[in-house]
Order: sequence, then C-alpha cells, then structure tokens
Amino acid sequence: MDIIGFLKTQFLCHLVICYVFIVSGLIINFIQLFTLILWPINKQLYRKLNCRLAYSISSQLVMLLEWWSGTDCTLYTDSESYVKYGKENAIVVLNHNFEIDFLCGWNFCERFGVLGSSKVLAKKELSYVPLIGWMWYFLEIVFCKRKWEEDRKTVVEGLKNLRDYPENFWFLIHCEGTRFTEKKHNISMQVAEAKGLPKLKYHLLPRTKGFAVTVQCLRNVVSAVYDSTLNFRNNEIPTLLGVLNGKKYHADLYVRRIPLEDVPEDEQECANWLHKLYQEKDIFQEGYYRTGVFPGTPIVPPRRPWTLLNWLFWASLLLYPLFQLLINMICSGSSLTLVSFALLIIVASVGVRWMIGVTEISKGSTYGNNDNKRKQQ
Repeated sequence: MDIIGFLKTQFLCHLVICYVFIVSGLIINFIQLFTLILWPINKQLYRKLNCRLAYSISSQLVMLLEWWSGTDCTLYTDSESYVKYGKENAIVVLNHNFEIDFLCGWNFCERFGVLGSSKVLAKKELSYVPLIGWMWYFLEIVFCKRKWEEDRKTVVEGLKNLRDYPENFWFLIHCEGTRFTEKKHNISMQVAEAKGLPKLKYHLLPRTKGFAVTVQCLRNVVSAVYDSTLNFRNNEIPTLLGVLNGKKYHADLYVRRIPLEDVPEDEQECANWLHKLYQEKDIFQEGYYRTGVFPGTPIVPPRRPWTLLNWLFWASLLLYPLFQLLINMICSGSSLTLVSFALLIIVASVGVRWMIGVTEISKGSTYGNNDNKRKQQ
C-alpha cells in the first residue's frame, strides 16, 4: 500500500473529513433556516438559494466518491439521450441493491449539473437525520411514511409543489420501496406468485402506486423517465465505509431515456407498464452478470472540479480554528480539558459511525420483511 492509500485508511483523516462535513453542514442548515423568510416574499429566489446551499452539503459526499476514493463511474446510454441529460426535468427509476447506490446517483446528477436541485421520494424517518435530512426539508423533498392511505395526500401535494420549480431537477424514486436483501426478495416473489406476476431474479416487486402518482403529478413538467440500472464490476460490494477508507470501486450505470408520453396515464396501465419495465431491468442485470457490460455506448462523463473546490473551501475555513483550539488545549496542560477533548473525539466517532450505519444494508429498513405487511403497493 502506498503512503497516500495508507493515510486514507487512518482514523484521524476520517475525523478531519467528518468534522468538515458536520460543521459545514450545520452552518448551512442554519443558513437554510433563515432563508425561510424569503418564501412568502420570493419563493423562486428561496428555491434557487437552497439549491446552491444543498449542493454545498451533498457535493462533499460526491467528492469522497470522485476524488478521495477515485471510484470510476461509467455510463451506458445512447448518444441521442446523452445530450439531453441535465437539460430537462426527469423521473429517475433506480434499482436499490447497494449501500452507495444513492451516492452513485448523486455522482450522475453532479456530472450533469443537477445535484443541487435533485429530488427524491424518501421515507419520513430520513427527514430527522441531521445535515442531509434537514437539507432535504428545505429542498422540498417529498417524504412518505410508506403507508399509502396516509401518504397519498402528502405525496400529491409535495409533487404538485414542484410543478413551478425554477431549476431543472431529477426526481429519484426507488420503486422497490426498500433495499434488496434475500429475505425481502423471497417474500416479494411470494407476493408476485400470488398475484400472477412474473418473478424477478435481481429486483423486488415494484410498488406501483407511488410511481403512478409521480407520473400523474409531474406530467407536462418532466420530459422523460430515466430507467437506471446500477451494478459494480467484479462482484464488488461497495460500502460508504469503504469509500471513506479510500477504496476504489468500479460502477456501471445503464440509463434508458423513455419519453414521458410513452408512460400510460391510466393508473392500472401505468402499473402494468412499470412491472414490464422491471422485467426488462432484470434482463439487463442478467446480461451484465453474464458479459460484464450493459447495452449501449460506454461513456465517462467529465469530472467537474466543483465538488473538490467546495470541500477545500470549507476545509480551509474550518480547520484553522480547529488546529488553533487544539494547540491552545495542549498548551494549557489542563487534565480536565484534555479529558473533555478525548470524550469529544469519542462522541464524534460514534456519531460518524451512526451516520454511516444509516446506509448499511445489514441495518436497513425492515420494510418488506414482515409477512403480515407484504401487500405490494
């Protein structure tokens, strides 16, 4: 292992990265809170400001993937679709198999200039997660409790609010509803058998109601559905902790651009269309495992410098006062001060580990595990 690779695995380096992310994130959340005064005065200005502020948080995680771990992200698509990415609103349908699939999705957004304005249909619990969850609140992310009877009105209102959004945005939806595990897959395929639907090998049965409502509410606002299928070469199992340790992964993302007018308006027909889409996604995954490539032309979108420059800005702003504080504490020689600092380090490391744990498959949602609640929506 070279010296740089060794340093990337060291706890002190992780602590510096996390310190910059947490402190800058809290500062940005605080600024976002004050932007609320703009909402009744100039809603579009509020939105544009929060897109930039959100970018300053989320781009730090993309920086870890692009610059720190050096992960390669290859896009498979066609040339006609490629020129439209980033220049239109779209609904992104992404498989949910990996701990860092959200980060690869963000990387895709960053390469095409829509990271700050990217949207997602997310579970309500995430809105309480510091930094990212709070950022999403100000970014008008659509949250749901995954109980459709309660969610429908909230989701419809949230989606309709986006109809006059001033920036191009991509709306991500994980139609499977939860991350893929073998246990959830077995239960999901039991439901498929009971409903007379074709079984899937690499995906869970999609929940169709959320997708159908998203299409209905955003019709004439978004131009296309981006059917996105992610996988990693050589059977890699990527983790956020691996990225933090500087481990390089090799991601392949297959994207099909499907004009929204090709998606049926009727809810039942839309549901049937989505089931067919996931059967096709299964075929693409089968082909990838067999050949190691997706259909389409492999393209590596150019890496932009802004994620790195954003992190360097916050690091230069926040690390100097931290080092100054450390020097003063050491020079003071106070046992109480040093013990307090040690406890602060322990609390910080536990907090960082907790935030990473939110992404881990082994600690993921139990949604889809319960046989008594396996009705697919």
